[in-house]
Amino acid sequence: MSTVLDPAPPPATERARPRPSVPDPDDRARRQSGEIRKLTSLLDVSQALASPANLKSAFHRVLEILERYHGTGRSVIALPREDGRRLFLHASIGIRAPHTDAPIGGPLAQQVFDSGRPVVVPRVSQEPALAADTAPRGTRGPRDGVRGRGREDDDLTYICVPVQQSRQCRGVLEVELAFRSDRSYDRTMKFYGVVGSMLAQALKMQTLVEADRQRLVNENVRLRDELRERYDFSHILGTSGAMRQVCEQVVQVARTNTTVLIRGESGTGKELIAQAIHYNSLRARKAFVKVSCAALPETLIESELFGYEKGAFTGAEQRKKGRFEIADGGTLLLDEIGDVNLATQVKLLRALQEREFERLGGTESVKVDVRLIAATNKDMEAAVADGSLRQDLLYRLNVFTIFVPPLRERKSDVLLLADHFVEKLSADHGKQVKRISTPAIDALVGYHWPGNVRELQNVIERAVLVCDGQVIHLHHLPPTLQTAEGSGTASSQSLADAVAGFERDLIEDALKMARGNRARAARLLQATRRIVNYKINQYGIDWRRYQDSADV
Repeated sequence: MSTVLDPAPPPATERARPRPSVPDPDDRARRQSGEIRKLTSLLDVSQALASPANLKSAFHRVLEILERYHGTGRSVIALPREDGRRLFLHASIGIRAPHTDAPIGGPLAQQVFDSGRPVVVPRVSQEPALAADTAPRGTRGPRDGVRGRGREDDDLTYICVPVQQSRQCRGVLEVELAFRSDRSYDRTMKFYGVVGSMLAQALKMQTLVEADRQRLVNENVRLRDELRERYDFSHILGTSGAMRQVCEQVVQVARTNTTVLIRGESGTGKELIAQAIHYNSLRARKAFVKVSCAALPETLIESELFGYEKGAFTGAEQRKKGRFEIADGGTLLLDEIGDVNLATQVKLLRALQEREFERLGGTESVKVDVRLIAATNKDMEAAVADGSLRQDLLYRLNVFTIFVPPLRERKSDVLLLADHFVEKLSADHGKQVKRISTPAIDALVGYHWPGNVRELQNVIERAVLVCDGQVIHLHHLPPTLQTAEGSGTASSQSLADAVAGFERDLIEDALKMARGNRARAARLLQATRRIVNYKINQYGIDWRRYQDSADV
């Protein structure tokens, strides 16, 4: 329901004016022209609000559209302040000091915002709440102490509609129009009500977009913090001397921009070392881009690294950035650098030396700020000797070299890594596996691990999946880790041998938990001490190896 403030009746001349009984063709054409103008302006308003980069400028554009199509004078879009009640000018046209931060209608605009009902004042000069505060149009000046009072051609019509959607008022739209005695206020007010609804929809979309943007920012910060925590130095597991040396080297080089070459066998964790360097460097907030050179065909590796221009080859329909450009400001990991072909090595050498390159099919040099980390499991010196690697490229890469030792040279880290994988993979697969039995540990430590840490992780994952209890036993490990099977000399195991092996595992596990106390081990196994001692002697178990103090 709307409110029309019209305190004075129309002049007698207007009341006495006879209405034509025959429709006026000129009047019908004028109405059609007015409807077309309204529809056109609504289309322009919708386009202005479609995807505004700046909502304030989009709202100002809407007011300009209303001024161009409908001859509005002063116009305002007012939104509530932080307190949610008082209004301020968000966008305006024709407002000058001292009217810089308040709606045109003052209390009337506040009334519209509070009630959600539009207000129309047909003649501003006859409304005391507006006559003293509303500026005249053009060169119209004050008359009889009140500006515009008594002159119909100088008078204004004030319209204020709520900017609301779903009964939620988000602001008001105010416009001033030239007074016309034949104006249909109901149709005019409905038109501006539609514009107000469009403005409310734009405000709602901005709120949703801003909330989504903030959610993405928070998620990005959270993920970066998780990555930084995940690749903290403390997460590089290993207490062996070789791994302590690796960690010391990572600490030394992380905060610099020095090129790093990480060497080591496949599966030793070279990528983990590279990520630790990046996420503990000054570039941690920038991109970490990794490229597996061995996984890219020779015909594609150059375009993947350096990008290409439109038309560089068949199918290149537009310019594409390479990994060097994507990593600008951050870190680029070139994994398996020894597999890059000689033609690409030439271009890579220049990119390392000058930090600039040309895209495939282009002539313009592209400069980037990239910290390079290379990793390889190949013998680089042998590759130089056989001609598959340029010697000058090796010199350029070999600035700060980190050698990651194979797992067979750090046997003291096997149990630490195995326990870590048990905890992690049990949670990932929803299992309740808590630990590894002593025979299984002996098998893990005694294995030579040609696949290094990656193979150990796969072995533990398999054991977690097949384990139906809380303890990983020897029979849960792959056959290759069970010594006889691993050597290929064992025949198929009999039932008695399998039972005896399982029984031995249980007794050794109980002795480990009881710290060599045979009486306590018997209680854990729900057996008598005599039976446990008999089995210990039968299987030749050295119970003293588990003993921390004298058995009582």
